[in-house]
Amino acid sequence: MMVHREASPRKSRSDGERNRLHILDVAEELFAENGVSGAMQDIAKRAGLGPGTLYRHFPTRESLLAALLQARWEELDARRVEIEAEHDDPLAALELWLTALGDYVTVFDGLPGPLREALRETTSPLAITCELLVETTGQFLTAAQAAGCARPWVRDRDLVLTVLASEWVSDAQLADEGSGDSLRAIVREGWHMPPALRNPTPTS
Repeated sequence: MMVHREASPRKSRSDGERNRLHILDVAEELFAENGVSGAMQDIAKRAGLGPGTLYRHFPTRESLLAALLQARWEELDARRVEIEAEHDDPLAALELWLTALGDYVTVFDGLPGPLREALRETTSPLAITCELLVETTGQFLTAAQAAGCARPWVRDRDLVLTVLASEWVSDAQLADEGSGDSLRAIVREGWHMPPALRNPTPTS
């Protein structure tokens, strides 16, 4: 009798990938419903899997969030390309990017918190996502600074932190419907260079 010894490992890998994708789908549903602070066991329960299977694929909440955000990165990067292609004004481009960044980091309630922590913890699974956000923000910020539209002392990392902080505060208990727009305006006034202080645009 001939035994196909490769069938079992292949089946195992296939089942494992299906489980992984199923966990991501269920986690996205639960995080969208209840925010990112829900119990990991609830994800496993809804997915119909044991906790061991969940933790084998995603040992921590941060690793699960990192996988979900990676899946959404393509959409955010497409928005970056669109902004760069449609806006020659560095000030407008930076403002639009920060808006897109704010949308990205608030796709789930409570997400700004783990991202803020990951900016300090280089070993966090979310650290790579954060560094990509900082790097891209730096490109827009550098262009705005070169044009005299943004204050020279503003740093890309701090700008990302202010977006995370303002979005986090917008969900605080004392916040109301106008808090988000107000906080974003305050942040903008911090990095924005008033026209009267800008260097004249060099003429050729």
